[in-house]
Amino acid sequence: MALMIDPEKGSLLQAAPRLMQILRVLARYKFLGALRGKRHWPTPKEVRETFEELGLTFLKFGQVLAMRRDLLPDAYIDELELLHDQLPALGIDAVRATIEAELGAPLSELFASFSETPLAAATIAQVHEATMKDGRHVAVKVQRPGLEAMISTDIAALKYLVALGERLFPRLRALDLPVVVHEFANSLNRETDFSHEARSIVLFRTALADVPDLWVPDVVAECSGETVLTLEFSAGERVDLYAKQHPEAMPKAIKTLVRLMLQTIFEEGLFHADPHPGNVFVLPDGRLSLLDFGMTGELDEPMRESLTRLLEAVVKGDARAATEAYLEMVSASEKVNRAGLLVDIKAVIYEIHRSDLADVSVGDAFDSLLRAGSRHGVHNPPEFFLLTRTFVILESMIRQLDPDHDYLKSFREEISRLTEKHFSAERIKEKTTKLARDLERLISDAPSDTRRLLRRVAEGNLGRLQVPAVEALGGSINRNLKRLTDAIAAAALLIGGSMLVSAPADTGWHHYFGEALVAAGVIATFLVGIAALRSDQGRGRGRR
Repeated sequence: MALMIDPEKGSLLQAAPRLMQILRVLARYKFLGALRGKRHWPTPKEVRETFEELGLTFLKFGQVLAMRRDLLPDAYIDELELLHDQLPALGIDAVRATIEAELGAPLSELFASFSETPLAAATIAQVHEATMKDGRHVAVKVQRPGLEAMISTDIAALKYLVALGERLFPRLRALDLPVVVHEFANSLNRETDFSHEARSIVLFRTALADVPDLWVPDVVAECSGETVLTLEFSAGERVDLYAKQHPEAMPKAIKTLVRLMLQTIFEEGLFHADPHPGNVFVLPDGRLSLLDFGMTGELDEPMRESLTRLLEAVVKGDARAATEAYLEMVSASEKVNRAGLLVDIKAVIYEIHRSDLADVSVGDAFDSLLRAGSRHGVHNPPEFFLLTRTFVILESMIRQLDPDHDYLKSFREEISRLTEKHFSAERIKEKTTKLARDLERLISDAPSDTRRLLRRVAEGNLGRLQVPAVEALGGSINRNLKRLTDAIAAAALLIGGSMLVSAPADTGWHHYFGEALVAAGVIATFLVGIAALRSDQGRGRGRR
């Protein structure tokens, strides 16, 4: 059974013993004294040791906080990044009980052989090597028992601690900790549901099927569930260990890593959020194998498009465009200081452009944007923190594999490939078809939507709003909707033509066809303007 961690369901009575234990540990490490106003906060090392002593949930929470450079000073972030989730291995009896309860059959009937010694043991699960009855070599990931009660209690305790802390110390509200705890609970839900990880693996295998020199182990569905996950075995060597013996193979491996990361982000909207050397193996035939999909991120299409515009604006040095693209990706409110944000983003872009390209870090650039946003009232989405962490880990691994490798060159090459694919004839046809359908839906729905609106106004369903000449208003709305659809169609011609003209392709048809579309768009825009002018003049004469 998958864990469904809901901090709203934990009662204070249930969490009380755990709360007392947590408070004693916090007091011993000087947290409570510091909050009362004493000028001595725990050192970064003491903070890390606190999380380690409080156990599994807080250890994972510390790892989440390590992503929030917008909340904590660098010294604390660096120390929290040292948190490791290795735990003593479970005994074979506990492992057998979990597998048999999940899969409904004795271990001996499920596997021809099963190693009692785990390959790795972490906070959530441990992995065992096994052989299926049909001879397939597999790895079996088994969840630790009793996680649901322990994590639910800890999440409830965290919730009450945060609420109490904000009430006693209002300055904590600036950290938005309730949102952090809520997102943390959601993250644990995903990480402890192995069926979710299995679905992610299927998506990644499909998305990366055309990437050469890469293999993602498949799920053995008949021996997998919510607490057990069985995969094809990756008989390879960790990429960092392989690099020491085969440095000549690293440029190709790094190119593959960059491609898989950027392709999944910008094409599929999902990404592996923990690409450290322990999750990347080199197979005997030289291909890379990507493992452990328990931590993944997802970006919807609007966010991907905004991210693309953000990167383009940063490369061009356009701070205003970068600010607008960034605000499209986040939850902006009236409290956002847009002027201050623009100034800070200008400073970030200036630092990027004045630096040597070899020293530029995509992860650090994202981190600077997150900090700037948080300073000026932006609530950054969790996906952005996860994406930033992913780039930081990836860049760190690349520097470890080959310190002299030009990472940004690989990045630019892959972005160029994706851009060319984005402007292909097939993709433009796809987008044009979608735009036509949206326009058709807008045009067909507009009259009925307008009638419903007018009916609600006439019936008084909009409160005490008094609108004279409702029918005149309806006519105005219909005229404006027609203008809007005409203007959208004209804009589509202009945008599509501009995209084709600027497409990075050697064939000339893009430019000729694009110029024709631009010309048509200009004419259509002119006609829309003339029609609007005549309509306004006609109404002016009618009023006179």
